[in-house]
Amino acid sequence: METQKIKTAVVVLNWNGKAWLEKFLPTLVKHSQEATVFVADNASTDDSISFVKDNFPTVKVIINATNGGYAKGYNDALKHIDAEYFVLINSDIEVTKGWLPPIINLMDSDKQIAACQPKMLDYNNKTKFEYAGASGGFIDNLGYPFCRGRIFDDLEQDNGQYNDAIEVFWATGACLFVRAVHYNEVGGLDEDFFAHQEEIDLCWRMKNKGYKIMIEPKSVVYHVGGGTLNVGSPFKTHLNFRNNLYMLFKNLPASSLFTAIPMRLVLDGVAALTFLNKEKGLQHVMAIAKAHFAFYFEIPKLMAKRQKIKQKNTLTGKVNYSILFKNKIKGIKWFTEL
Repeated sequence: METQKIKTAVVVLNWNGKAWLEKFLPTLVKHSQEATVFVADNASTDDSISFVKDNFPTVKVIINATNGGYAKGYNDALKHIDAEYFVLINSDIEVTKGWLPPIINLMDSDKQIAACQPKMLDYNNKTKFEYAGASGGFIDNLGYPFCRGRIFDDLEQDNGQYNDAIEVFWATGACLFVRAVHYNEVGGLDEDFFAHQEEIDLCWRMKNKGYKIMIEPKSVVYHVGGGTLNVGSPFKTHLNFRNNLYMLFKNLPASSLFTAIPMRLVLDGVAALTFLNKEKGLQHVMAIAKAHFAFYFEIPKLMAKRQKIKQKNTLTGKVNYSILFKNKIKGIKWFTEL
C-alpha cells in the first residue's frame, strides 16, 4: 500500500463494528474536513468494510491481516500512513463541529507536545464526563489512573470547571492525538498489552523522554464507552490488572518500583475479594489471578523493555499520594477536592 503524505490522519480502528460506523462515521467525516479519515480494520468478519467502501468514498481503508487488538491494530495500520499527526479514535465516539483545530493548533504551537486529548463527555448523558478520559488523565503513586472529572467510578457533571488546557500525565486512547515522530520514536503502542492502558504506557514513555501530554477542552467529543468489551467482562478485568502491572514494571524508577509492585499485589488481592459479590464474581477473581501469573511470566521480557527506558522520578500529572486512600477511605469523589 502506498503511503500518503498528509498533515492529520484520523484513524478509526474497527473490528466487527458496522453498527458503530453506521452511527458515528457520518458525523466524523462531516466534521473532519481538515484531515484525511481512515478506517483500519482488524480482520472483521462482518460487512463493515464493504459498508464503508459503498457509502464513504473519501474514507481510506486499511486492512490488517489479524485482530491484534488495539495496540497491534494501530501499530500495523499507522505504518501505512505518512502524516504529521495521528488521531486514534474509537468507533463509538461522536465528534463535534470544530473538534480538530483547537488541538492541532495547540500542538503546532509547541513541538514538545507529543500527545493531546479533547474533553470527553458521556454520549448517553452529555452533561457528565465520560470514564475513559474525562478532562485529562493523572496517575497516583501506586499506578492507579484517574482524571479531572472522574475518580474510579465517580463521574462529575461538566460545569466548565476543567475547561483550561493543561499538561496532564496521560491522554485517553479513545481519542488520542499524537505527533507521529514521537509515536515512532518510542516504538508506538506496546503490542503485548493487546488492549486497555496501552495509551497510558505510551504517554508514560513519552513523558520519560521529556515530552508533554496535554488536554485541550476547546475540543469536545462524546463517548459511548464499552463498545468492544463491556465493563462486566472478565477479560477486560484481566487486561486492566495485567497491563497495569506491565506498565508499572516498565516505567517506574527503581526507587519506587520495589515498594509499588508489592503494594499493588496486596491491593489487587483485596480487589479480587470485592468482585465476589458481583455478577460473574468468580470469573473476575480468576481473571485477576491469571493477570498476576501472566505478569510473573513476562518479567524477563519486561526487564528488557525496562532497560530501554530512562525512568524519571518527577513527572507532571504523577501525584505522590494514593488516590485509592483518598477515594475509598477519605471519601473524596471530585478532582477539585484533592
